[in-house]
Amino acid sequence: MIVNYLNSEHNNLVMGQQEVYNFLKENRKKWFTSKEISKELKVSIGSVTNCLKKLRESKAIGFRAMKRKNQFEYRF
Repeated sequence: MIVNYLNSEHNNLVMGQQEVYNFLKENRKKWFTSKEISKELKVSIGSVTNCLKKLRESKAIGFRAMKRKNQFEYRF
């Protein structure tokens, strides 16, 4: 049971990254904040933020800093 739970947790994390990646790819002409992505995908802001961090680190998506400190916009 514990192994199945851990596997399903891992799959949800990967699925979340894929959802965020696909969303940005489908809307490539627009910049989005993590809050906007969270709202559109109906996923928690924390999950989206973690996914975006990993996608940024792998250079799979573009990002730019906003005027507010530690706030970014993202796009494919």
